[in-house]
Amino acid sequence: MRSRTVIGLAFALLSALTFATSGSLAKGLLESGWSPGAAVTWRVGVASLVLLLPGLLMMRGRWHLMRRGWVSMALFGLLAVAACQLSYFLAVDRISVAVALLLEYLGIILVVGWLWARHGQRPRPLTVVGAAVAVAGLVFVLDVFGAVDVDLIGVLWGLCAAIGLAVYFVVSADDSTGLPPLVLATGGLTIGTLALIAAGLVGIVPMTTATADVQLASLSVPWWAAILLLGIVAAAFSYATGIAATRRLGSKLASFVGLTEVMFAFVWAWVLLGQMPATIQFVGGLLILTGVVLVKIDERPEDVHPGEPTLPETHREPDARPEPIGV
Repeated sequence: MRSRTVIGLAFALLSALTFATSGSLAKGLLESGWSPGAAVTWRVGVASLVLLLPGLLMMRGRWHLMRRGWVSMALFGLLAVAACQLSYFLAVDRISVAVALLLEYLGIILVVGWLWARHGQRPRPLTVVGAAVAVAGLVFVLDVFGAVDVDLIGVLWGLCAAIGLAVYFVVSADDSTGLPPLVLATGGLTIGTLALIAAGLVGIVPMTTATADVQLASLSVPWWAAILLLGIVAAAFSYATGIAATRRLGSKLASFVGLTEVMFAFVWAWVLLGQMPATIQFVGGLLILTGVVLVKIDERPEDVHPGEPTLPETHREPDARPEPIGV
């Protein structure tokens, strides 16, 4: 049992570490001439191709499950993948990676409101305190009363990503369809890719690419290398290790470990892009994480309805017990 836990912790940390690279890799692509739409389309497209064969193998003898599961798969692909990831990349295009990710993680608080509205689960005092602390942290991150220059459009895109993340939690936790988690991930990524391609073809989402090298720290890497890293490491590998971690640790412990993604994102943004948030924004980030942890601590098993999320799992893994996406 102890070795199972140790292996699970290793997988969870690997998942958070690799998923946290997405913002910095995307930022490098955007600065080299890529549009957010093109970067996110290539990211989810590469990931869907990597997971396609394992997903198909898992569906052998289970294709009848698609009759019940196609709606969940479509919602996951359109909202939790395409809309959420595009919003996050649009935010990264205007504000720092760390601030964009912190804004996205407010989606965890939105799940509290969903459960209250949908199932009448009135938040207990600790949950209310956690939400208030997270909102206070948002005020610090945005430095509402200070001198930090924050792009409001970038902030709005970050909040849109938070809505997409909340949808991710709700849809991915619904195991009533019987679809294996990896199948939901593969189908969602594929649908998200097709939706983004269609949006690009009709001109809704600009699809600008570039062949210039991508600058990461003091290194210049070919554009295709950055794309492969974004799709394989920051998406497919992160999902796979996230599933392995959650199966070994359970949803609560895995989601706590998954919170390290935010801190890893700070480190990657500093190492790869030289981005360092202001001190006041560091304080705000810690408050947001504290608020999320308080909400998580207040979770009780009896609060969870069948097919609804166990508050609020972090990361972009479409499991019935998800662990922290990504952007």
